Amino acid sequence: MTVLVTGAKGNVGRHVVKELLSGGHRVRALTRDPAGAGAVLPDGVEVATGDLAVPDSLAPALEGVTALHLITFDGGDGAPLRTGPRIARLAAKAGVRRVTVLWGGEPGPVEEAVAAEGLPWTVLQPQEFMSNALAWTGSIRTEGVVREPFGATRSAMIHEADIGAVAARTLTEDGHVGEKYMLTGPEVMDMPQKLAVLGEVLGRDIRFVELTEQQARERMRREGASQEAIDHVIGWYAAPPGEAYTVTPTVERILGRPPRTFAQWARENAEAFR
Repeated sequence: MTVLVTGAKGNVGRHVVKELLSGGHRVRALTRDPAGAGAVLPDGVEVATGDLAVPDSLAPALEGVTALHLITFDGGDGAPLRTGPRIARLAAKAGVRRVTVLWGGEPGPVEEAVAAEGLPWTVLQPQEFMSNALAWTGSIRTEGVVREPFGATRSAMIHEADIGAVAARTLTEDGHVGEKYMLTGPEVMDMPQKLAVLGEVLGRDIRFVELTEQQARERMRREGASQEAIDHVIGWYAAPPGEAYTVTPTVERILGRPPRTFAQWARENAEAFR
C-alpha cells in the first residue's frame, strides 16, 4: 500500500507519516517546499511536490497511490480549499481506494466533493488541537503571560499525535468507510486550567490577560490571516459547538488506549516554552 499524505509537514501530518511508517507502509509526503522536507520528515518517506490550491500539480504525486490523507484547508492562509472537486476527480482517476478527510472545523467543499465522486471516505473531526498552545511560547518565555480572548471557553483538546494515529488506522484497516469520527482528548478545560497545567509543568506562574474580540481580530489581521479565517476562528471560540466540550470515546475505541492528556502534551513540549 502506498499512502499520500497531504499537509505532511504540519502538526497532524507529521504524525500521520510517523504512524504509517511504523506500520510498514510506503508513505509519500506532499509538500510545496521539498527542499525543506528533510528537516521535518523522517527517513524512508518519499517526498512529492504539489499544491492543493493548484490541483493539477497533484497528478504525479497520486500515481500508484492507494490511500490518501487529505486536509481541507489551504496551508498558506488557512482558508477552506475550493479545489475539492478537481482533487477528488484526480484521486478517483488514480485509483485511490481510501481517503481520510481532516476537516478544518466545519463541513466544507472538500468533504462534499470526495463524497460526490464516490471515493471511500472517512471524515476526521478533531476539536481544538493541543498544539494551538504553541502560539503562546513567545509571550510565556519573555513575560510569563498569555493574551487571548474568551477565557471561559471550554474545549476537549486533542493531542495531534492521536489524530495522526487515528488517521493511519482508518487508512489501513477495514471498517471505517463512511464514518465521521468526532475526536477529542480525555478532559474538558478552560483557559485558566490550561495555563495552570502549563505552569505546573514549567515550574512558574503564567498570567492570563483576556483580550476583547476586537483586539483578537486586529491581532490576527496584523499576522496576515484572511478575513474568512479570522471569522472562523473567532466565531468558534466565541460560541463553540457542543461537540467541542464533550469528551468522546472514539480515540480509545479505535486505538485501544486512552487519548493523551494535555499534561502529557505539555511535558513533551516544555522546552518550547522555556
